[in-house]
Amino acid sequence: MNMDMITEYGPRLLDGFWTTIGITSLSVFIGLILAVPVALMRLSDYKILNWPSYVLTFYFRGTPLLVQLFLIYYGSGQFRVELTELGLWQYFRGAYFCAVFTLTLNTCAYTAEIFRGAIKSVPTGVIEAGRACGMSGVLLYRRVVLPQAMRIAWPAYGNEIIFLMQASSLVSIITLLDLTGVARRIISETFAVYEVYIFVALLYLVITYILTFFFKRVENYLQRHNKALY
Repeated sequence: MNMDMITEYGPRLLDGFWTTIGITSLSVFIGLILAVPVALMRLSDYKILNWPSYVLTFYFRGTPLLVQLFLIYYGSGQFRVELTELGLWQYFRGAYFCAVFTLTLNTCAYTAEIFRGAIKSVPTGVIEAGRACGMSGVLLYRRVVLPQAMRIAWPAYGNEIIFLMQASSLVSIITLLDLTGVARRIISETFAVYEVYIFVALLYLVITYILTFFFKRVENYLQRHNKALY
């Protein structure tokens, strides 16, 4: 491996690295905020709430992320007049916004389904105990159901975040210079495929290790009461 090349192009790759971190972090943050109400809508008996959330989760879980990126980035130009009237074209014309928007909706769909399954897995006895204490409605969900559901959903949610971080490499297809996008540009200049992609793989491994370590520590904290029983 030519280490001089890594030294020369390392700063550019690190710039792409921070772009990847920024896109992933922003998408995860907004996606999590949206996922909770979407999950609750999926559990609703009212079709006016259930069906829109079902369509959202079905579409974004049932189609490839690459297709979603193409439809939002390239397809939004077909509605330029309408988006301009709404004052939104200035956002959809940018690759960064389209990337974050697509990744946000994608992770929102997956996270909502994870939370929906977790909420349904909360033991009935725990819910009945909350009701026996005088809690109901929003208070019951806030103090009993959602905390229990978060404990159940946390391992699967951690895997979703890691998957999203790795899937974010696709945003380079829409001209965004994330870690993979910078790597492709450097390779087109130097033809050093092996050296560049080895370095890129190591950076992704570092991110994955940090995320895995973080989610494992939080999982141990959330499950501390179970370990105390043994």
